[in-house]
Amino acid sequence: MTSFTKDEKQELIRQFERSAGDTGSSEVQIAILTKRINILTEHLKKSKRDYSSQRGLMQMVSRRRRLLDYLKSRVPQRYVDIIQKLGIRR
Repeated sequence: MTSFTKDEKQELIRQFERSAGDTGSSEVQIAILTKRINILTEHLKKSKRDYSSQRGLMQMVSRRRRLLDYLKSRVPQRYVDIIQKLGIRR
């Protein structure tokens, strides 16, 4: 299982930050979670019996879902924008 590097994470933050130095906004958190979910999904395709990683994946998906629900209720346009940028809802 490969995680993503500090540089990749910084690039994601730069791409989704709302202002300079923003690392905690919903958009940034959703983008980072999405990247981690994609990496873990690839790992689980190879290691089908890695149940602890499956549990971690479900926790990350739930956390992202809650953040997306929050964003949708507060600022629907930003919700639509981030879903399109990340290609989440197909």
